[in-house]
Amino acid sequence: MSKYSHIQEEAYKANLELPQLGLVLFTFGNVSAVDRSLGVFAIKPSGVPYEDLSPDKMVIVDFDGHTVEGSYRPSSDTKTHAVLYKHWEKIGGIVHTHSTYATAWAQSQRDIPIYGTTHADYTIADIPCAAPMNDEMIRGNYEHETGFQIINCFNDRRLSYEEVEMILVGNHAPFTWGKNAHKAVHNSAVLEFIAKTALLTEQINSRAPKLKESIKRKHWERKHGPDSYYGQ
Repeated sequence: MSKYSHIQEEAYKANLELPQLGLVLFTFGNVSAVDRSLGVFAIKPSGVPYEDLSPDKMVIVDFDGHTVEGSYRPSSDTKTHAVLYKHWEKIGGIVHTHSTYATAWAQSQRDIPIYGTTHADYTIADIPCAAPMNDEMIRGNYEHETGFQIINCFNDRRLSYEEVEMILVGNHAPFTWGKNAHKAVHNSAVLEFIAKTALLTEQINSRAPKLKESIKRKHWERKHGPDSYYGQ
């Protein structure tokens, strides 16, 4: 058994959740799972249909984006995952999809406003949409630069990746992350729900107000604050 089999299994199971949750079409997405003690992550092979995946097909990659083990080419988004793992040391899994509603907001180059308590249960900030990549970055190492496009957005807005575990990449699509691959998939599904309900909110009432500060804080703190009481 490979010393990487545990993260291959984690990545495999998490990738299978994407079509089950309706977050991907064809092969439009990928999940990775990291082992920081080994300095590597397991990620979906590029262009392989989800029904053809198996744990041993998950490719092992280091934080510089180099393949360490595996007979398949890793996802075309591998270097983006590598940059995020290298610079954000407390994430254990990353997801990239082209889910319908989140991608529509990304293509619109709009943050998703915080309209309701479901959104506030996960973050008290608008879901950020990173500005489209500039031409110099596009001409460079594109997928590598996408990682910095995400990091730069968080730095510019003074956001914490530990508090906001999702982003829209302008004209592209969403990325999410979490303490492990399963939690990153969970966040991806939540983001899609938030994106869908925000769109419906604006269609129902184009002047809908954003959630007031006191309710935002209440919903965030009851799940994440020092005196949180949600769950068991």
